[in-house]
Amino acid sequence: MVARINTVAFQGVETLDIDVQVHMANGMPAFTVVGLPDKAVAESRERVRAALGALGLALPPQRITVNLSPADVLKEGSHFDLPIALGLLVAMNVLPADELAGYTALGELALDGAISPVAGVLPAAIDANAAGRGVICPAACGGEAAWAGEVEVLAPATLLALINHFKGVQVLSTPEPKLADDVETMLDLADIKGQETAKRALEVAASGAHNLLMIGPPGAGKSMLAQRLPGILPPMESREALDVSMIHSVAGLLEDGRISRKRPFRDPHHSASLPALVGGGIRARPGEISLAHNGVLFLDELPEFARPTLEALRQPIESGRAAVARANAHVTYPARFQLIAAMNPCRCGYLDDPALACSRAPRCALDYQAKISGPLFDRIDLHMEVPAVSAADLTLPPPAEGSTEIAARVAAARRIQTERYAASDPPIRTNAEVDGKLLEAVAAPDEEGRTLLAEAADRLKLSARGYHRVLRVARTLADMAAEPNVRRLHVAEALSYRRIAPVR
Repeated sequence: MVARINTVAFQGVETLDIDVQVHMANGMPAFTVVGLPDKAVAESRERVRAALGALGLALPPQRITVNLSPADVLKEGSHFDLPIALGLLVAMNVLPADELAGYTALGELALDGAISPVAGVLPAAIDANAAGRGVICPAACGGEAAWAGEVEVLAPATLLALINHFKGVQVLSTPEPKLADDVETMLDLADIKGQETAKRALEVAASGAHNLLMIGPPGAGKSMLAQRLPGILPPMESREALDVSMIHSVAGLLEDGRISRKRPFRDPHHSASLPALVGGGIRARPGEISLAHNGVLFLDELPEFARPTLEALRQPIESGRAAVARANAHVTYPARFQLIAAMNPCRCGYLDDPALACSRAPRCALDYQAKISGPLFDRIDLHMEVPAVSAADLTLPPPAEGSTEIAARVAAARRIQTERYAASDPPIRTNAEVDGKLLEAVAAPDEEGRTLLAEAADRLKLSARGYHRVLRVARTLADMAAEPNVRRLHVAEALSYRRIAPVR
């Protein structure tokens, strides 16, 4: 007899159905796991043996073979413990095979028989729902699995509780979908004195999901501005929250299985490696740009990042996807993020202050900014110079307008975009994603605006990409003013946010 249990393997946020086959035969006692398991899966036999022993169940003195089919796909992770244990229990006639055939199981076993949480429960539950099966997962992940829709979820805390459920001794309660507690206090823009121009640029970036680069001396408030961006962004829609939660589930970042509608904000240190930022590693895990999907990726001290790491951002910024290609894996993760970057104008940071600037100015600015390639600069919609805050600004009372008022205007601009692109295919949510003929249709400026843009494009040597990004920003500025058409005023302000080359 061969016992079969359904489980999954992960390829990015996609799942691949795995058939766990358990066979017991006469011969020398042995316990072998085959089917291209990695180290964590191969070690599962010891965890399973100990967990069954904790329940008073000893493996029979037979030759036990566990095959993970298809056998040519690498199996990674400790979530294979539970399906292997269930297959053994079916082969030992402890549990009924016909009832377990209707479930997808995943979970890690502790040595005392407890079922520990694992990554990837949400995409596994969605796959099980599509296949018309229920899902068996750890109790800590039950709330996460419940978001998959009309799917039967069994979330036992221990292997004994699961056995008792199938034997009718006890009934496992159905877990409820869990939402994260997002009531934590957001940082408020009212905390920042002065920098009204930078606040305006931040509002424009939030309204259209545009990329933003802030250049200014140390202490000007660049990081403070970026950290307050989440406070003016609208919460995620249900579909966006589900997409983000699937990525975080695979990465094992969903705390207690709770889903959040707050947009991600990732701020990796400039020492982050290329795989950490883009994704990769032995298991092709999602990187920071994928963890920031539908949210914000903040890169402080931009030139301090390694040049190859920054260059790897160019393709994901355009496509909204992070493709991780390895010899043993080719995985694609969603990566539609909003890039917010900050940098000093030069290494010392005081290029515009003759009293503090180093002796190499302005050559140091050229060398420092040259660490960032022109194509990467070109992919950033808004370039904002953030001047040092004066002592007079610091003595002013707090601004009357804070994040609450700005967030209301951002939400109004986003609603206009949602209605405009409601019928778009593929789906478009913000002006930053518009391209091609649709961009020409929705962002065509009036005659004066067209003339100004043509002259500026020639004088500023704008690339085709830069030209289109000016149009996107102008469309956002028109939406912020609730105007149906793009006018010369909007084009002029959009052009003011384009990059100015450092002093030579």
